[in-house]
Amino acid sequence: MLQRPRRNRKSEAIRNMIAETQLHKNDLIYPLFIVDGNNIKSPIESMPNCFRWSLDLLLHELDECCNLGLQHFVLFPAVDDHLKDKIASYSYHEDNFYLKAIRSIKERFPTITIMSDVAMDPYSSDGHDGFVEDGQILNDKTLPILAKMATAQAQAGIDIIGPSDMMDGRIRKIRDELDQGGYQNTSIMSYTAKYASSFYGPFRDALDSAPKAGDKKTYQMDPRNKREALIEAELDELEGADFLMVKPALSYLDVIQTLSENSNLPISAYNVSGEYAMVHAAAEKGWLDYENTYMEILTSIKRAGADMILSYFAKDFVKR
Repeated sequence: MLQRPRRNRKSEAIRNMIAETQLHKNDLIYPLFIVDGNNIKSPIESMPNCFRWSLDLLLHELDECCNLGLQHFVLFPAVDDHLKDKIASYSYHEDNFYLKAIRSIKERFPTITIMSDVAMDPYSSDGHDGFVEDGQILNDKTLPILAKMATAQAQAGIDIIGPSDMMDGRIRKIRDELDQGGYQNTSIMSYTAKYASSFYGPFRDALDSAPKAGDKKTYQMDPRNKREALIEAELDELEGADFLMVKPALSYLDVIQTLSENSNLPISAYNVSGEYAMVHAAAEKGWLDYENTYMEILTSIKRAGADMILSYFAKDFVKR
């Protein structure tokens, strides 16, 4: 027998030496949730070991994460209902706690990467990513709101804008507004292929941002489609995106691979809340080994072609 592939698996040292896919802490972006107030560390029941942080405690959490070697973060605001309205006006208000937090974080940690979320749903009384009128999501009325939101975040010092809304034309509108405002160096990581997925439930619990009526299927992508992601990717590239994202990750490894093979832009993938929660649930039952399972998931996402991964497992990964 001339070929014995098992020879290359005979020891951990050799397996590590020839491993085709390597995960590194710099591949990971850690999502964090922020609320207004002080001394708040509120557990998210459906997302074990994840919390809604007030800024004072979030700064301590970021300090710990940086000491562990994490350098990349994405921030999501949990906004009180009384601040929400149909046009998401609080998203760009000068007293917005989220914008103040971005400024404080960049002052305290000037070398880390902070990515934002741009969409109406955290601030909208309708709970949708776009402007709602007579039960319809109006694409073109949404674009100026998203551009105002993005510009306010750039003014606050954000490194990467993250449009998660899936409105047509929003990358061009945001890029134009940023450039006109003097923020040519503010990057855009577009949620390019964001699917209408069942895996978002825990995240919506964390932000209380579920739609008040209807669903998001008229703007988020149909899970049955892959080629459509290439259309979205081409448009985002032409409109000025710096990164392309696939969300969720685990059920869309084929889409990650497709974008990786057809775009020269960096590809990110969002290992979403439902993917995180189901691993915890199974591990708590003793049905899966927690660390081995999340490592396999992250490795599969990287192997599929993701250059970076947004994941709630990030802190556990660097603590191993």
